[in-house]
Amino acid sequence: MKRLIPLLVALAGASLLPAGTITGTVKASGAPTPEGAAGAGNYQSRRYKFAEKVDYDRLTDFVIYIDAPIASVTPAGSTPPVAITTQKNAVFEPHVLAIAAGTTVKWPNEDDIYHNVFSMSETKEFNLGLYHQEKTPLVTFDKPGRVDVFCAIHSQMYCIILVVPNHFFAKVDANRTFTIRDVPAGTYKLRAWHERLPSQVKEIVVPAEGEVRVDFNLGLAELPKY
Repeated sequence: MKRLIPLLVALAGASLLPAGTITGTVKASGAPTPEGAAGAGNYQSRRYKFAEKVDYDRLTDFVIYIDAPIASVTPAGSTPPVAITTQKNAVFEPHVLAIAAGTTVKWPNEDDIYHNVFSMSETKEFNLGLYHQEKTPLVTFDKPGRVDVFCAIHSQMYCIILVVPNHFFAKVDANRTFTIRDVPAGTYKLRAWHERLPSQVKEIVVPAEGEVRVDFNLGLAELPKY
């Protein structure tokens, strides 16, 4: 019972802190079609039969996060966060895994073939070597940034570990909406991220209670023109 008292006090203190909710939507758009190019080019030609156009309305794996370290109340004795990226059917699942800095990721191989998971990213370099189902390697991601991960054997296997500075983040759902709860009241930079579009940042003020709404529209307009 004595061991539970500090934990209960910490949790009670965390619940009494002024905190609000961030909610909103995310849209994506491509480059505008030039005038007189309504047909979008000669896609009927056999030479372009494998040229798949991006459907910006169907893009997934958007991540929204507060782009700054934030101190949070962590109960004494709590274990560090753990996430999982699975190798199944020669694909990484999920394709994009968003985690807070300090999170450990498990890499189970559920296939009947060998894989060799590795990354050359500046944020985190690692090489798990060849393995089957005899082990489940662990990698801890201790600093924010994007980590591109591949399999040394299978060219189509690719995923991204997006390490964000804090635990206040969310992946956008199928309805293109997101919610981040229990955010300490204050002024923050909120970033919307996608792997193939420039990210967008908006300054927000989170209230002591209630919610603030933020909507994003990601597109190529954020890139410099030459």
